[in-house]
Amino acid sequence: MQFEVWAPGAGRVTLECDGVTRAMERDGQRPGWWCAEAEARDGSRYGFAVDDGPVLPDPRSRRQPDGPDGLSAVVDHGRYAWRAEWAGRPLPGAVLYELHVGTFTREGTLDAAADRLDHLAGLGVTHVELMPLCPFPGRHGWGYEGVSLWAVHEPYGGPEALKRFVDRAHERGLGVVLDVVHNHLGPSGNYLPVFGPYFTDTHHTPWGVAVNLDAPGSDEVRAYLVESALAWLRDYRLDGLRLDAVHALVDTRACHFLEELSTAVDSLAADLDRPLFLIAESDLNDPRIITPRAEGGLGVHAQWNDDFHHALHAALTGESQGYYADFARDPFAALAKTLTRGYFHDGTWSSFRGRGHGRPLDRSRTAAHRLTGYSQTHDQVGNRAQGDRLAALVSPGLAACAATLTLTAPFTPMLFMGEEWAAGTPWQFFTDHTDPELAEAVRSGRRREFAAHGWKEEDVPDPQDPATRERSCLDWSEPERRPHARVLDWYRRLIALRAEHPDLTDPDLADTRVAYDGEARWLAFRRGDVRVVINLGTEPAQIPLGGRPARVLAAWEPVEAPGPDGVLRVPGESSVVLAQE
Repeated sequence: MQFEVWAPGAGRVTLECDGVTRAMERDGQRPGWWCAEAEARDGSRYGFAVDDGPVLPDPRSRRQPDGPDGLSAVVDHGRYAWRAEWAGRPLPGAVLYELHVGTFTREGTLDAAADRLDHLAGLGVTHVELMPLCPFPGRHGWGYEGVSLWAVHEPYGGPEALKRFVDRAHERGLGVVLDVVHNHLGPSGNYLPVFGPYFTDTHHTPWGVAVNLDAPGSDEVRAYLVESALAWLRDYRLDGLRLDAVHALVDTRACHFLEELSTAVDSLAADLDRPLFLIAESDLNDPRIITPRAEGGLGVHAQWNDDFHHALHAALTGESQGYYADFARDPFAALAKTLTRGYFHDGTWSSFRGRGHGRPLDRSRTAAHRLTGYSQTHDQVGNRAQGDRLAALVSPGLAACAATLTLTAPFTPMLFMGEEWAAGTPWQFFTDHTDPELAEAVRSGRRREFAAHGWKEEDVPDPQDPATRERSCLDWSEPERRPHARVLDWYRRLIALRAEHPDLTDPDLADTRVAYDGEARWLAFRRGDVRVVINLGTEPAQIPLGGRPARVLAAWEPVEAPGPDGVLRVPGESSVVLAQE
């Protein structure tokens, strides 16, 4: 088979395959590329040496059997016999479920996670969104310091396990989305600078020098990222990708990297004749990211909407630190704005940033499903000092209200694993760095960060302690017990309502109407003929819904339908979904 590697500055490159070393030759058609032929089969170990340096893994490695620092292994994707016939599942109408393989089960593998897919199918979600799977040092971690952007973390099961997971998900009608990280690579096991200008000091990110998207050599770097994205969608039959922190993708070229990527993904979708989509994590509040390319946008299909989360969290908890400050001033007004206009910060002053932030979203051009709404995510839980979930901060009734808002709002809803039964386990920040200096830097940095916010050092979990990961694993005995079983039934009912009532998946963001009383702590909104009422106050609330008759579709606490006066009487810390006749 032919081996190839991009190493534009090298004077000599050699291939080592199954213990045999061969000199590579320059590719006359592609500047900077080196090629060599060698006998190899699935599983053959190989690597490249640049200018007589050490043998290193392939930057485009499909498998790292011995971790990021070991040799690469050949993967023959044609060997896997796919079972599921799969036409794809589009983003409109979806309910996403964010899942971390290493803590979804105590075993922490893709096969163990696949054994729980019946739970997700029964819950009613449509897509499983896997947190990053690329290889990283050690066994356990969040996955955002990965390398080898084509490969699957070996302790999770490697490439074959991911294919088995996708097959089993598709057999149950579940799409699979993967979180990919293009804005940086892990500091450990990252050998890309040896091969070429994958990074540039022209720009900087929170993780150091930026990925080279616009400096000399950036054509091949962009191709490296685009081709890895397409490989996940093609070789593993994934349905979409979540793009981590795209605001850190600094690109001054006329055609932005995200536009190039979305063009390539749409072209692959046409070739495969099944829907594929990209979801960006972005804190820019820039609607151009999710505007179609034909209308002058970048063509990404959706984005996470932290503004909805922040408004909801402030209303539920009263927290006002950091980025919650602007939302906490009038959280019900903030919720109303996000429900009707998508962004809260749309050019408004952000005290957290000390400047104006965002720009207005054109509701006539932007379908509501292009924004993803959630009450919890891995970031919003795991980046708290003790990884406490929403259920640890508020009453069961308020947690149920959060579920109601998330699953009936105009956006594409997303759940974070375990929230559907109000999991009692935290989800904390954990690492397994094999480099002692890096491990200590992460440990001390984490403690310094939270000490600045008043936390005692001993109260911040040690990321390197295996017990931190153990505490973060879901307890699968909880869903069968009270009070978790009741919460799980509530989530199932709300997701079923979303599937049963087209008004709840109407893409017209401008059609949502909101009323609220911040002092009494209630909010009501209308989507077509569906009415959703949330009472976050401790006392019962009387909420006028108008003269049309209405029937109760679901209620956290028992309520009577509105009488002739059109007033709905809602118990404290409860929510109701109704249909008007």
